[in-house]
Amino acid sequence: MESFLHVIEVLAVLAFAYSGVIEARKSGFDYVGVLTIAAVAAFGGGTLRDLLLNRHPLYWIEHWEFLIYIFIFSGLELLLLRSDKDFSSAKTVMLIDALGLGLFCASGVGTALQMQVPILPAVLVGVITATFGGVLRDVLCDRKPQLFQPTEPIYATCAFLGAWSYILLHQFAPAFALIVCIAVTFLLRVLAIRFNLRLSF
Repeated sequence: MESFLHVIEVLAVLAFAYSGVIEARKSGFDYVGVLTIAAVAAFGGGTLRDLLLNRHPLYWIEHWEFLIYIFIFSGLELLLLRSDKDFSSAKTVMLIDALGLGLFCASGVGTALQMQVPILPAVLVGVITATFGGVLRDVLCDRKPQLFQPTEPIYATCAFLGAWSYILLHQFAPAFALIVCIAVTFLLRVLAIRFNLRLSF
C-alpha cells in the first residue's frame, strides 16, 4: 500500500508540475520562474498536508528525487515549447490538471488514514492536498485562484466527492479504493468542465 501511494505521489507531482510549466510560460516567466511555479504547483498541496499531519521530513525532502524529476521535466517541456512540438492544448492541460487533482486527492486521504486521522478531517486533507498547489500556482502567476471563482466549473467539490469514494471502499480493498478515488475525482472534474457545473449563487 505504501509503495502504491508513492507511485501515485510521483504521478501527481509530474501532472501538477506540467500544469505549472504551462501557466508560467503563459505568464512569460523565464526558466527560473517556470521551475519555481512547477515546483510550487507540484509540492504545495503535499507540503501543506504534511504540515497539517505533523509528518516529517516533508515528502519532497524525504524523496528528494522528486526535485530531479521537476528539473528534468521542466527543462524538457520548455524545449518542446521552443521547438513548437509541445502538446499542451487547452484540452490536454485540462485533462492533466484533472488527473493531478485525482492523484493528489487519493494521496492525501490515503496518507491521512494511514496516520489514523478521523474520517472527515482525512477527507479535508485529501481536498487540501489536491487543490492547494493549484491555488499557489495561480497566485504566483497573478491570477485569481481557479478554486475560488464562482464562474469556474466545480473543482474542490470533485476532490471532496472523490475522497468520500475512497472512505467508503478502503476497508475492503485499499489499493482499489485509491484507483476509484482517482477515477471519480478525474471524471467529475471532466464532466464539470464539459457541462459547466458550478456552485454559484
